Amino acid sequence: MAVSRGAAGVAPTVDRTSRVAEAALRTMGDARVGVGLLLLAGFANAIAALLPDGPRRLDGIPYAVLLGAVALSAVAAVAVRIPTTWREWRHPGPVAGAGALHAVVPIRTPDEVRAALGDAGYRVRESRTRGRSGTWALHGVRRGWSRFAGQASHLGLVVVVLGAAIGAAFGSETTFSLLPGDQALLDAPRPGFASAVRLDGLDAEFGAGGRPRRLDTEVTFLRAGRPVETRVLRVNEPGAFDGYLVHPWTYGPAARLRVTTLGGAALLDAPIPLDQDRAGVPVGAVELPTAGVSLGLALADAPSNLLGISVVAADGVADTARLRPGEEVRAGDLVVRFDGFDAWVTMLSRRDPGLGVLFAGAALLCVALAVAFWLPRRRVTVRPVGEGLRLTLRGERFDRPATELERLSGLLRDGAR
Repeated sequence: MAVSRGAAGVAPTVDRTSRVAEAALRTMGDARVGVGLLLLAGFANAIAALLPDGPRRLDGIPYAVLLGAVALSAVAAVAVRIPTTWREWRHPGPVAGAGALHAVVPIRTPDEVRAALGDAGYRVRESRTRGRSGTWALHGVRRGWSRFAGQASHLGLVVVVLGAAIGAAFGSETTFSLLPGDQALLDAPRPGFASAVRLDGLDAEFGAGGRPRRLDTEVTFLRAGRPVETRVLRVNEPGAFDGYLVHPWTYGPAARLRVTTLGGAALLDAPIPLDQDRAGVPVGAVELPTAGVSLGLALADAPSNLLGISVVAADGVADTARLRPGEEVRAGDLVVRFDGFDAWVTMLSRRDPGLGVLFAGAALLCVALAVAFWLPRRRVTVRPVGEGLRLTLRGERFDRPATELERLSGLLRDGAR
């Protein structure tokens, strides 16, 4: 008896736990919850796109929890609906309720109706009302499997979230600025990693107002220091190499300078990127430790290619000057020659191992929705009423199958003649 009392004490607890779990599953699988979570995720992405540091905000735990909730809602929706979908497909039930279409056709025998519905592509089940001999009804379903496709769209959403999570966890993104002839690794340095890119040149074309019409970046991809492939990259045409997607991100001018002492000793002979911005003016700087000064540069007047230079010592600005390409000037204890402009390019290198998973989920989502919308499930019930047969037909919520009702009515009328 003690065992029986113990078992009786455990049973209500287990039953209560199962009811709570089932209620939670149904709540998470509710379409309204799923839509609300998707709208919230879309709102978060829109805000992140508008804020300067918005993308970084999506790397936190709250956004990860939100994506996890979206995936959990999709899985719960499938878990809740799969058993019902299977039962409705294998054992069609009666059709009723608002939204159904109705028609009346001449009387036929159950076998004739079954044959006609079978020819129309319906899986048919017969039911009879207890206690009333001869009262029958036939219930059919056509393309019952298409509801599985609709539920597969939920799984496609889960795969999309999974792909995004893989990319966030194991992907990488690197930016680096290159001058013509410079090269850089496509990712952070690590033992054995030798995939790199070299900037060979920039070919640009500008239209009215100085707006760029063409920005062709010529690059060479290298592996272990050896050239492998030469490509022309454009703003919307990145290049793929060793699992990385590489594309030009930003562009800017670089001033080619030769700096010497008054005695002629060379201190600098290289292009200096003007990769900073001050009130809309491209600026840059370079340290000259041998002379104990730094050189500040600014594109003073872009139409005339006028470059402003400042020699800055420990106690402040020592001298300033302005040059055009080909000019040379003394500034402080330095002789500065401005040979002309080059261009620097900031490259973006991205590796996303979850990209294939994300695209697979998107493809599954699109195919599943296409099947669900273009091949919708149809359910029908045929039962005798008076001197005829009453057809009750229902499609999906987005479908009003008046043409299908006419087709079935015609099949039954033709067979009755």
